[in-house]
Amino acid sequence: MKENIIELNNITKHFGDKCILDNVSLSVKKGEFVTILGPSGCGKTTLLRILAGFGSADSGEVVINGENITDVPPHQRPVNTVFQRYALFPHLDVYENIAFGLKLQKVPVDEIDTRVRKVLKMVSMTDYEDRDVESLSGGQQQRVAIARAIVNQPKVLLLDEPLAALDLKMRKDMQIELKEMHRKLGITFIYVTHDQEEALTLSDTIVVMNEGKIQQIGTPTDIYNEPQNSFVADFIGESNILNGRMVKDRLVEFAGHEFECVDEGFGENVDVDVVVRPEDIYIMNKTEGAQFTAKVKTCIFKGVHYEMLVDTDTRHELMIQDYNAFEPDTEVGLIIRPADIQVMKKERICNTFEAEIISEDRVKFMDEEFECKPQTTFAPGQKVKAEVKFNKVELIDHPEDGMLAGTVYFLLYKGDHYHLTILTDDGYHIWVDTNDIWDKGDLVGINIAPKDIKIIKCDD
Repeated sequence: MKENIIELNNITKHFGDKCILDNVSLSVKKGEFVTILGPSGCGKTTLLRILAGFGSADSGEVVINGENITDVPPHQRPVNTVFQRYALFPHLDVYENIAFGLKLQKVPVDEIDTRVRKVLKMVSMTDYEDRDVESLSGGQQQRVAIARAIVNQPKVLLLDEPLAALDLKMRKDMQIELKEMHRKLGITFIYVTHDQEEALTLSDTIVVMNEGKIQQIGTPTDIYNEPQNSFVADFIGESNILNGRMVKDRLVEFAGHEFECVDEGFGENVDVDVVVRPEDIYIMNKTEGAQFTAKVKTCIFKGVHYEMLVDTDTRHELMIQDYNAFEPDTEVGLIIRPADIQVMKKERICNTFEAEIISEDRVKFMDEEFECKPQTTFAPGQKVKAEVKFNKVELIDHPEDGMLAGTVYFLLYKGDHYHLTILTDDGYHIWVDTNDIWDKGDLVGINIAPKDIKIIKCDD
């Protein structure tokens, strides 16, 4: 078994009142290609900068090769970093850019020449050593930046979205080259990106992050085929994500039908989330022998396959990818095999807030007082919980007209409704089920009717 070369232990980082990294721990094996993947603002670059020494954590420790380097400055760490902006020296040619770090270390001239020419060959830049770096293309500059990093023979190479500035074809070519470089060098790569396809292509291990927390760690196959929650399922590739009910072991209900599955241990009649990848739904012209039926809404050619949206017989919308085209308005039969159904525990079944009783008909949560149904069970000042069902939160167009104001932070289509994450102006999260169409970033007002607030006793 490979030993761990990196240990990030309980890393926490705040910028002002905002928590960027929330008690993050991660182990990386020697020689691994690990990709930290997540949307903008999830904390992935901050974590990389802390590992490189360009930023410090509020708490936690960084260990490389068994040595605690939490307080060690960047230039003394056994890592090198390649940034999205390559930060090459414009007054130096390619050779001198690569040799710069070695000269600072006072490496003998002969060894510098040997090492520089070796890495130039490795990055396919052998004939470019005398070129002005500003005359190079973006892909060539990226190769020089990588060569400058690996010539120092670091134990760990950190790459912060190094392909983001390249066009699509160049990015694809460089993905192949990076994978080959990793194989030849045998050193540990830590790669940061928001590009899911890039992560699936390059990585031995993917670390999916969101809101400053690690959501899942696994191989590309595990992450794609066995997502642990709806965020991972939605973020990695295309997915049909639906509300479901685990009837019993190996039998799940979703989209208005019961299906055999391979999942066990959820209990009976338990609410779950169900993921079915678009390529795993079998579509056919005949309805005889199908598990359920649907009508095709749209059919778009995607180069390798056709992508279709269908309305099922229970009015759920599904995405299907198939090598055959089924024209709009065609009645089709659908089959989903047991092994192609992924059942996940729900992260939450309603909004639950820490709350305090103000009076018989008022309760405070999210730093705001709300009117609630009159009650005599709890006394003023008593700590309680307030529950609000997802579909009982009203969103309105004008934030100033709501009890609270917020922003649509994340949205998930679940076949017959949208499940939204709203981030309030005070930093609280509210989850909402709605049939209305909102976009990420929309400003909204938030209202909750008194009858829809359920007050319950706190757990002892």
